[in-house]
Amino acid sequence: MSRSLYDTLEVSSNASADEIKKAYRKLARKYHPDISKEKKAEEKFKEINAAYEILSDPKKRAQYDQFGDSMFGGQRFDEFARYQQSQNINLDEILSSLFGGSFGAQGGFNNFGTPNLDIKGKISIPFNISVLGGKQNLSIDGEQKSIVIPAGITHGESIRLKGFGKQFAHQRGDMLLKVEIEKSNEYEREGNNLIKNFELPFKIALFGGKVIIPTIHKEITLKIPENTQNNQKFRVKELGVIDRKSLQKGDLILQAHIQMPNTHSMSQELQNMLKAELP
Repeated sequence: MSRSLYDTLEVSSNASADEIKKAYRKLARKYHPDISKEKKAEEKFKEINAAYEILSDPKKRAQYDQFGDSMFGGQRFDEFARYQQSQNINLDEILSSLFGGSFGAQGGFNNFGTPNLDIKGKISIPFNISVLGGKQNLSIDGEQKSIVIPAGITHGESIRLKGFGKQFAHQRGDMLLKVEIEKSNEYEREGNNLIKNFELPFKIALFGGKVIIPTIHKEITLKIPENTQNNQKFRVKELGVIDRKSLQKGDLILQAHIQMPNTHSMSQELQNMLKAELP
């Protein structure tokens, strides 16, 4: 009985699992599309990976050993595989129908001939969680999972979830979640610094005083000097975002928006005096 899968991996039909794995790695490196200059390297690469996925699985190998190439209509596996690809038929789906389970023979592969089993996804998180860290719920294949978000994460950064990727033979990849941070109505972020506007009463802007300001970390009391100008900035050390590498915190930049009084609430005497005295 013809067993061309073994020929594809260039091993004997009684080869051990280790011998099959070693042969697969050697051939995968040889025919990797990024390395090989042969015209049909990509087709050969797919055949090698498909053959390995079958022969590395004890159940699939036993099934193939029982029926041989009759499973491919009596064709050699390489002829069978190339015909399917020439007809733009998904080889993975054909093999899945023959052997059951899922196939990843046409997925991406890295430079070492091992399959790229990682998958990509996205997660949107509130601004405050990006600064403070916390947990965010995510549905993966209908299952709710709580994701730990590290403090200081940046927009576009990725979080790796171990074991939530694709499966190939006895390996399982990871899920790479690209983080999207929702905009804040209260803060802007510049590097590790936070910028926040605050309302400053006209009287305190003129004569100085203190204002209580809630921040993302804690409530603070800010001392305001006399003659503070509109849009004047105040820097509060280490109330910004933590740098995940250096563990140093950025600063909080507070920008004053002076609340101008309504002249209709003033007495006529005060209005006349202001008109006379103000430049």
